[in-house]
Amino acid sequence: MKPINKMKIEFLSKSANESFARVVAASFAAQLNPSIDILADIRTAVSEAVTNAILHGYPDEIGIVQMECTLYHEHIEIIVQDFGKGIEDIERAKTPLYTSRPELERSGMGFTVMETFMDSLEVESEPDKGTKVTMTKQLI
Repeated sequence: MKPINKMKIEFLSKSANESFARVVAASFAAQLNPSIDILADIRTAVSEAVTNAILHGYPDEIGIVQMECTLYHEHIEIIVQDFGKGIEDIERAKTPLYTSRPELERSGMGFTVMETFMDSLEVESEPDKGTKVTMTKQLI
């Protein structure tokens, strides 16, 4: 399947950039004129993916988060990647209510939210090398 448009950005792992990434992804997807509900789903999932990269990828430092969006004729693929701490046990991390940072009073629902709001979710990670989250959403 040939993409019709593609973009890639990177930003510092600062919480202020979560809302920036959310708006960028939704604005990029808007080229195909999806419904407001679909755009809201994209914003929510991107928000969770970027927040995870910031809080869990770089718990003690500022690093780089990359976001890549690729538009196809009927769907979007969004990749959020960090190069930080990584995840030792992806299946455990995807378990609802599990959090590796309970001191932050997080809900442990990030991956569950991404799976709920997107059509597909793939998580690749390696300790001390980072995490890559790939999500897709039908737009039409």
